[in-house]
Amino acid sequence: MATISLPYKYLERLTRTDKKTILDKVALIGSDVERIEEDHADVEFFPDRPDLFSPEGVARAMRGYLGIETGLITYPVKPSGISFTIDPKLADIRPVLGSAVIRGVTFDDESIQSIMSLQESLHWAVGRGRSKVAIGIHDLDTVNPPFRYIAAPRTRAFVPLDFAEWMSMEDILVKHPKGRDYAKIVKDFPLFPLIIDGHDHVLSFPPIINGERTRVTIDTKNILLDTTGTDKRAVSVAVNIICTAMAEAGATIESVEIGGVQTPTLAPAERTVSVTECSRLLGIDLSADMMASLLQKMRFGAEPVGADKVKVQVPCYRADIMHDWDLFEDVAIAYGYDKIPALPPKTFTVGKPHPVQVNAVLAREAFCGLGYLEVMPFTLTNEDVLFKKMQREEKRGVLFVMQPISIENTVVRTDLLPLLLEFLTLNRHRELPQRLFTVGDVVDSCLTYQQAAGVSMHPEADFSEGYASCDAVLHELSIDYTVKESADPAFIEGRRGDIIVAGKTVGVFGEIHPAVLNAFELEHPVAAFEFDLRAVPGYPSP
Repeated sequence: MATISLPYKYLERLTRTDKKTILDKVALIGSDVERIEEDHADVEFFPDRPDLFSPEGVARAMRGYLGIETGLITYPVKPSGISFTIDPKLADIRPVLGSAVIRGVTFDDESIQSIMSLQESLHWAVGRGRSKVAIGIHDLDTVNPPFRYIAAPRTRAFVPLDFAEWMSMEDILVKHPKGRDYAKIVKDFPLFPLIIDGHDHVLSFPPIINGERTRVTIDTKNILLDTTGTDKRAVSVAVNIICTAMAEAGATIESVEIGGVQTPTLAPAERTVSVTECSRLLGIDLSADMMASLLQKMRFGAEPVGADKVKVQVPCYRADIMHDWDLFEDVAIAYGYDKIPALPPKTFTVGKPHPVQVNAVLAREAFCGLGYLEVMPFTLTNEDVLFKKMQREEKRGVLFVMQPISIENTVVRTDLLPLLLEFLTLNRHRELPQRLFTVGDVVDSCLTYQQAAGVSMHPEADFSEGYASCDAVLHELSIDYTVKESADPAFIEGRRGDIIVAGKTVGVFGEIHPAVLNAFELEHPVAAFEFDLRAVPGYPSP
């Protein structure tokens, strides 16, 4: 989920209505208002709607939803006369380039913060931490076309953003904060990607850092956008979203010639959808005229084609529209989920608790009795959290996500304890002691089962507390167990123990290793334990 800051004055100016109306309705387009402050609100949007990751995108959507301005917005694009060439040596490094010229920019503190925040949100949601897409925004008036995207020697030097000294690209990967963060994307290539202008000045070392020469300031009037990556569609999506957001703020968009092709076009895609199928899936009676009107409310171009068809123009920034059903979802949003009639199910059934859930409830009661607070981590995580930070070797039965939306969500969790340590990281500013637990599913070799885990962080947390808390929970669950010395590298040697049931290791407890604490940026000792709920007597067989 992406959390976007919406400054009231800027948002009201773009939306053409008051902040109360916006905040009352913004949740209805698929968001969650996290915080309402004096001068802004923080709103969370799903990763499938990156076009809403800026005040400009939210304002565009809200104008339609509120009926202020409906239908498709067209964004004129004229040629800039500027060109890019791409070095063939980049084919196996970072081959895809997208670009545009954005003129007539009028920046203030709020709008410049908006474009920078949009850039970083797109790096997360579309770019998978810059590995798939990286975006560079440059002051066009500080450089000279034509531009070249080249594979450069690793020793090539320039002044990186936020630094005052010349550094080689190899040094940037070691000394610059952004270099250290993203070095893994390019460090193994013999040559590095580089964008230079007609006078051989460096604009950008994608996906790491821009040059200081092209820094965007509040005085910038014209922007050169460069977007590099490994996926052509993702690069195009990022270009379209940034260009249309800037156009919403009053800028004009010009295309750039890349390999003889003008990009971007910002033209909508077209498709024809069935009114009957939409009505059947949503459970509401729609006419072609009504469906077209609802789609216009969601900023699509739409017109009836006969009694059962609607021709739809999909805006270039709506990368989430991949199937007719995606359009039907927007019809439901525009119609209002609260207006769709609730009907009783046609089949009558009698429910009862599943044995797995009975055991989970008993575990929760035991943890709560010890003063632990329940949290619910996400099911998806990544190898860095599960294994690297925990000093553990990667398990063989890890289930990988085929097409992850970000580098933070690449695998299904195999353990719960690392995710509890993540929670402690997020709550470092809270008072101590912090005692957290979670009970839930994990997946190993496509087999789903349940585990329980608890952590306690405070200055006196130690092995004894971890052992005592673990013993109390296991006792309440009637688990007959023994203990032997553990070799789990996530815990301190000599302060760790394995939980043995019927000759099988089902869990671990002890005091978290200092290296693990450092990896999670924790400053106090942590006593922790985790065990397999299949050890509970009577657990149902798979």
